[in-house]
Amino acid sequence: MPELAPGSRVLAFGDYQPANVVTNDDLAKLMDTNDEWIRSRVGIEERRIAGPEETIADMAVHAGGKALAAAGLPAEDVDLVILATCSNETPLPNNAATVAHRLGIPAPGAYDLNAACSGFCYALSAADSAIRTGAARNVLVIGAEKMSQWLDWTDRSTSIIFADGAGAAVVGRSAEPGVGPVVWGSAGDQSDRIQVKNRQSFILQDGQAVFRWATTAIAPVALEACERAGVAPEDLAALVPHQANLRIIDAIARKVKAVNAVVAHDIVRSGNTSGASIPMALARMIERGDVPSGAPALLIGFGAGLAYAAQVIQIP
Repeated sequence: MPELAPGSRVLAFGDYQPANVVTNDDLAKLMDTNDEWIRSRVGIEERRIAGPEETIADMAVHAGGKALAAAGLPAEDVDLVILATCSNETPLPNNAATVAHRLGIPAPGAYDLNAACSGFCYALSAADSAIRTGAARNVLVIGAEKMSQWLDWTDRSTSIIFADGAGAAVVGRSAEPGVGPVVWGSAGDQSDRIQVKNRQSFILQDGQAVFRWATTAIAPVALEACERAGVAPEDLAALVPHQANLRIIDAIARKVKAVNAVVAHDIVRSGNTSGASIPMALARMIERGDVPSGAPALLIGFGAGLAYAAQVIQIP
């Protein structure tokens, strides 16, 4: 029988962004928009866009390798790789197995997970469950997206928002739970609000409807995740919502009332990187020294589906 673990915890984070910076002024050359219009609506000043030959697997390898190095964990000690993405170039093969091979991880369980912008939180919960049930000892969880390849660059409702990048976390066994219970769900009756209709289509989004849903439905989910973890909002050191839109992030923060938390605003320089946004934002907060090790952070993913998930974790 597998050896059960009392809990899991995140050992380290890693992130990666493409070198190509696209500013609002750059986009103004392609469509009817300008810097002030974009900042006032979504809060983005610039974003990173992958090169034509740069793949989701490439970005995931960079972020995953960085997380493994930060954790001090040999690749051979990883026995499960979960890659959260909704922007794969092709449906087959899965990118997780490719990434694992390139990182030198021998014969792990490997699968891709698509819960769009909440994908990292879903994957983190799956990793926690695998560890606690004895199915895995150490799990590499990666969120990686190349949203740019699914954009119509003349459509200002989407192309000003989405961007590319990857974030990763190494999750291992713990004597005390370091990943709190997940609170998740979906509003499938509104799943057409964000969609790619077919193989020849680009991302389409009803921005106003998504904004209303996110600013209304997500804060109660976040508060429930705090309650299940036994952490009061005022005790949070970090609040890391999906980096969808600066106005949405600030609206959620006001309703959660995490008055002592550092709120992630990675969207300003990175844009909306869907399933990669949460681990990217927290990795950078840790790297800058914005948040203390061992303190609680609330992660909140939400987006296409309309799927959502939230959990409290202990900052590595």
